[in-house]
Amino acid sequence: MTDESEDEPTLLTSLAGSLWFPLLFFFGFLICYMLPFHSPEPHDVRVAVSPPAVAGRLGPALDRKAPGAFEIIPVGDASDARKKILSRQAVAAYSVEGPAQATLFIAKADGTFLEQAATSTFTSVAKQGGQTIRTVELVPTARGDVTGTGLFYLSMAWNIAPYIAVMMLMRAVTLSRRVKVLTLAVMGAFMAVVGFYVALAMDVVPNDPVAIAYGFLITQAVAQFTYGLVPFVRQFIPGVAITLFVLLSIPSSGGAIPYQLVPGFFRALHPVMPLGNLLDALHGVFYFDYEGLLRPTLVLCGWAAAGFALVGVGAYVQHRKGAEAEAGAAAEEELVEDPTFEAPAPHAVSPAHHEHFGEVVPGLVGTVRTASGDPVADALVTVLATGGRQLMRTRTDDEGRYAAAGLPEDFVTVLLLARGHTPAVARVLLTTGRTHRQDFVLETPVHGAHPA
Repeated sequence: MTDESEDEPTLLTSLAGSLWFPLLFFFGFLICYMLPFHSPEPHDVRVAVSPPAVAGRLGPALDRKAPGAFEIIPVGDASDARKKILSRQAVAAYSVEGPAQATLFIAKADGTFLEQAATSTFTSVAKQGGQTIRTVELVPTARGDVTGTGLFYLSMAWNIAPYIAVMMLMRAVTLSRRVKVLTLAVMGAFMAVVGFYVALAMDVVPNDPVAIAYGFLITQAVAQFTYGLVPFVRQFIPGVAITLFVLLSIPSSGGAIPYQLVPGFFRALHPVMPLGNLLDALHGVFYFDYEGLLRPTLVLCGWAAAGFALVGVGAYVQHRKGAEAEAGAAAEEELVEDPTFEAPAPHAVSPAHHEHFGEVVPGLVGTVRTASGDPVADALVTVLATGGRQLMRTRTDDEGRYAAAGLPEDFVTVLLLARGHTPAVARVLLTTGRTHRQDFVLETPVHGAHPA
């Protein structure tokens, strides 16, 4: 009789292991998307105002009406106001040119929502002062990016595709760490070049190939950092990467809604997250004559360098652990797959696998034969983890073959039971970058052997 109380923890553990990722998405979108985007309000929007006397009056008045919404920068005249926008020191400029005339300088390239917020506020200011306001667009977006969001979607492609590439490469157990790192670099270069020229063909971006370098930088920042984290967060890597590069990066990027319009937590993330820095860099390259590139360039390089460093540390730790367990062997980095694509549980695969495109490559294969060389069909093969936990079970085919995939990179015990034969056991160290073979040659059949 089964004790239900013993099954309950296993059931709860299984449910928790299956549901944590969709729940992360659910609460992540509620907190990181609906919260910052549901009611955007300006915060610390820098506006140049001339002459200084007007700035002195306007600053306190706006603070009373909308505390913290605008940061007024006094400048001498309209020319100075324009320069503040073009040097990226302000996102708008307001110049009073007489008792009846005022000019609002704006930059659509800084974001449509921000442009609308500045236009609405300062049109009201001019009306209260009895002035007629004219609007001058200083930095329009590219012809094919009317809403200003096309550049954001190009950046999203460069931001999310590298994460997916890492998740898929983790399934390629026959590839070494070095090959995977180089593959991610080559894919990043491909994405950067193709993404730029597709966007250029759609008139989403101006023709400045310097943007390709920044596209490549973010692909490596995301891909190498994600891959470098794998040995340290193991099966939680999909959730950690999604949180970093989707749930936190997108709301703080300023792409969907300018970062000046979201709550303080996401505004604080903007200067340090890769996606926001990519957008800042691309705006500088395309629209502001290379102004303000230092910080985003350093941040993107920092993320990429941290990723390569994590990969190196992971390789060193794995080598140390493998050397302690068995000279020259590498161990301990668990194969992780994104649960949105395929469950990472160990499982049997076709022994007749020929590595067709899209098929899972087995990590352990073997044949079972008698001493005379005859195949042993229907033998039970059980793979156990180091602590004795069963990872998977399968049976040999008519030619005595078996194969398994999704096994951890660690020592496993392979237990063989065949009817009419003495049981056999083998201990195998599974390592990165290869398919391991464990064959069995069974002893002479004995009477009274345990059935399979």
